[in-house]
Formats: sequence, structure tokens, C-alpha cells
Amino acid sequence: MTHLNHEVTAFLDALNHPMRAEIEELRHVILRTDSGIAENIKWNGPNYTYRNEDRITMKIQPPKQIQLIFHRGVKKLAQPDSRLIEDESKLLVWKENDRAIVSFKTLDEIRNAQTEIVRIVQKWIKATW
Repeated sequence: MTHLNHEVTAFLDALNHPMRAEIEELRHVILRTDSGIAENIKWNGPNYTYRNEDRITMKIQPPKQIQLIFHRGVKKLAQPDSRLIEDESKLLVWKENDRAIVSFKTLDEIRNAQTEIVRIVQKWIKATW
């Protein structure tokens, strides 16, 4: 069961974002992945926490693409020696060993990558908890 946060929905309603369908698809995919994941607004977009720790942020501006930023929270932490997770899908673009981004421009891209997104979210939660 997906538990969409009403504040996030209201925030998105007010934006009238041209990629709303893509945002909604990603919201559902992420929230269905693990019952410990919760949704809020942070950094001007949907943000996902695991046990109240920020882990994934959706970057929705500029409205040309939607990005999922995988991170370990606000505070800068010592870098691990290697990337936090293995990504067989090649969707992730690594910025640091503990920060990676995946970008989507269409609803079809998201739907085609759904299995990989779930796998990445699961691995990320496990690796950062």
C-alpha cells in the first residue's frame, strides 16, 4: 500500500508541474519499495526518509527532467572507500562514493526502469542504514 503524503500532494498541486505524471509514478515506485520509507518536502521537492533519515530527494526543477538523488542526509560524512552499492542497471551517475543521481525525461523511461529503481532504493536503504 502506497502512503502518499498529503502535504507533498498539495505542494505539487500548487506547482502545476509539466512532468507531474512522471513525479507521481516515481512517488509510487519509491513508497511501495519499503514500508519504512516516508515522504516529505525538502529542498523544494519530494524527499524520502528511512526511519526519519533523509536518503532520496527528487529534484523537479528545472522541469526538463526528474532526478532522484541518492544520498546519506544533510551532513557531510566521511567518504567510503568505494561506491555504497553496486548498480548493474547503469542508471546511477555517481557524484561521490555516497551520492548518486538517476535522471528521467519520460514516463516510459520510468516505467521501463521500475524494477531497477526498486532494486536501487532497496540497496541504498540497506547500505545507508
